Amino acid sequence: MKKTLLTVALLSTLSTAAFANQAGDILIRGGATMVSPDSGQSAILLGGSNATGASMSVDDNTQLGLNFVYFFDSNWAIELLAATPFTHDATLHDPTAALGGALGVPGGLDGAKLANIKHLPPTLSALYYFDTGTAFKPYVGAGINYTIFFDEKFEPAPQTLGLSNLELDGSFGYSVQVGADYDLGDNWSVNVSARYIDISTDVTFDVGGDSIGSATVDVDPMVYSVMLGYTF
Repeated sequence: MKKTLLTVALLSTLSTAAFANQAGDILIRGGATMVSPDSGQSAILLGGSNATGASMSVDDNTQLGLNFVYFFDSNWAIELLAATPFTHDATLHDPTAALGGALGVPGGLDGAKLANIKHLPPTLSALYYFDTGTAFKPYVGAGINYTIFFDEKFEPAPQTLGLSNLELDGSFGYSVQVGADYDLGDNWSVNVSARYIDISTDVTFDVGGDSIGSATVDVDPMVYSVMLGYTF
């Protein structure tokens, strides 16, 4: 009887150890990552005034996401999030046609595609994995993000109305996330995660060469990922 209990305990310990992460493990993940910006709208100012009543919003985009994870022990790890460049369309909201009127379009520009924006949001996070002793490995994380905006440009139609020189400042912010790995065996795993990233950027542009347009855009996206991983 004692031998049986000892055998069961030993097998249980070995089973738990088989699923546990080890110090020095390197986990590389790749898969689909969607950036879903805050659905709110950001006011567009002309000459520092919000008299136009116009605003803008940014749509979702999905790209190839990559994670590089290094384990310090079975619980703690550090993760770098990278991805191919995200591309977003900015839509103009001009319900009173005030901005359209200022640009010589009496009918307004409400709902018009305003600009195309690209960005990279590298994010470095500390992760804490919970001990489950199973193939299911949930974790939480927190870290810092720096978002780089580039290749921002107005669509052809707004350009013909005198909008030019679109610029978005880079953004530092925090990130929090929840996620889980599921061990598939032979060092392979599948991962799902959801994270919030604090991204706010100051936008400036020229209007007909006579005035400066601006907006502070709180992108603040939720970032969702489904990935396949391999542990080295």
